[in-house]
Amino acid sequence: MPISLDIRHTSAMMQSQQVTLKDTRMRTTDTMTISLPPAMAKQMERVQKEENRTRSELLREAWRQYFETRYPVVQPTKAERAAIRKGRSEIKNGNFVTLEKLLHDLDTPARKASRKTVRKNAR
Repeated sequence: MPISLDIRHTSAMMQSQQVTLKDTRMRTTDTMTISLPPAMAKQMERVQKEENRTRSELLREAWRQYFETRYPVVQPTKAERAAIRKGRSEIKNGNFVTLEKLLHDLDTPARKASRKTVRKNAR
């Protein structure tokens, strides 16, 4: 028995699958609404025209700079990474001191008064 294939039906199925795929994709950006004072909005418009950029581009760059200066990403050195791994291993093995114990051990008891000794006069 020969198999017949309706190309129009197959094409419609493919198109509906593409629509489904497009609908299920996640956005890679979030849309936000902000308020700016009129002077700042005008300044932004001037910079936009000068640099031929969109508002979104300018604001993304401003936020990047803000986060970089306020919350810098610190990359540990090779030696620091090794020390972190060693410390985590020690903790995992139970080789650590609690802060309470450390503070207790560092709290030195009051010194006892010592006896005065009589010196012989060197003449």
